Amino acid sequence: MALTTDQLWRFAQSVFDAQPFTRFLGTELVDVGPGQVTIGLRMRPEFKQQHGFAHGGLISYLADNALTFAGGLALRTDALTAELKINYAKPATGDYLVARAEAALSTLRQAVCRCSIFSRVDEGAADPEERLVALAQGTIVAVSNGGRTDQR
Repeated sequence: MALTTDQLWRFAQSVFDAQPFTRFLGTELVDVGPGQVTIGLRMRPEFKQQHGFAHGGLISYLADNALTFAGGLALRTDALTAELKINYAKPATGDYLVARAEAALSTLRQAVCRCSIFSRVDEGAADPEERLVALAQGTIVAVSNGGRTDQR
């Protein structure tokens, strides 16, 4: 049975709200669908590295979180990242970071997901332009045994 958009949203929001680190950073759940998610984060000065760009760890966090959400939505359960690879394409500047992820392939226990991370300038822009800053791929696994993914 397929979940409705409202059911997907409520499930995703409940998991999102249960993440203390996500709440600490102020990350926003922007959009959800079957096997896909968009999350966003408003830039703050403390998120930048010494050259004024968004810190790579912040971009990696967004990719990890979006990939895991997309995988969890595809698997229709709570999930964890088993593997993550990221390519930083350009320095992330701007006011807002956006991560869009989708499940490319899923089985009963795992999903392989892709994520694109964009930066954009919002201030005063009628139609803010997004700039691709990173691409990521990850393997997401269904959580079982209280968070353990092995079956021992």
